[in-house]
Amino acid sequence: MSEAVLVKLGGSLITEKDRPDTARVEVIERLAGEIADVWPTDRGLVLGHGSGSFGHESARRHRIVEEGIATPDRSAGASRTQAKAMRLHGIVTEALREAGVPVFSLSPGSAAVSSSARPVSFHVEPVALALSWGLLPVTYGDVVLDRERGAAILSTEVVFRELAGALPAHGWRVDRVIWLGETDGIYDAQGEPIPSVSAANAASVKALVGGSASTDVTGGMAHRLDAALWLAEHGIVSWIGDGTEPGVLARALRGQETGGTRVAPAAG
Repeated sequence: MSEAVLVKLGGSLITEKDRPDTARVEVIERLAGEIADVWPTDRGLVLGHGSGSFGHESARRHRIVEEGIATPDRSAGASRTQAKAMRLHGIVTEALREAGVPVFSLSPGSAAVSSSARPVSFHVEPVALALSWGLLPVTYGDVVLDRERGAAILSTEVVFRELAGALPAHGWRVDRVIWLGETDGIYDAQGEPIPSVSAANAASVKALVGGSASTDVTGGMAHRLDAALWLAEHGIVSWIGDGTEPGVLARALRGQETGGTRVAPAAG
């Protein structure tokens, strides 16, 4: 069984959250360079990213989360939202190619089907094959077709959960997950990073965590923490850190995380 690391670049990190359809190109290029600095890694790597001010703003405006595509207007909105998410995805993948990383783009909209906004199928073999052939699979939060609602949003957090559950059947075990945003982990009531979260303090930490200060239809930090806790229940460590600090991603990929918040499985 080979090991893989999942990395998410948060939408608030790689886009201007208060300016629709505006990428932080300099940040994206720096992060791509940090990945290139450690490429190839001694483990498989899967990169995911949020949609930030591209997909989230469009999904909110067209009420995809609340209403799916029940009307012709919603259908057009779902199409536009998908196009915006793909546009940002193109910026991210092109930066990685320019940095010398052999990326392979994977769209959840072509791999997943949901029912009442919950994934019911996810074709994971292309991810495993990309890993096996030395490519960097890159995925993102996307619009997917839904059996009841027509369309739904599948966040990168949910994609990572699906990958963690399904990749072992294809010879890859997710070892850990790195979540990068604009904050140095999860903050306590005094605004200080909480060093670690486990089953023992999960309830109190969840009470502190809100959604997102920007438009985030998937729930921001609260959604990320839920995903990390689910992963911890399945034996997978998460680390939530500050991607605005140069060098943090490269160090994390080398297993040298400092600061931030670690979400760990129960001991034993």
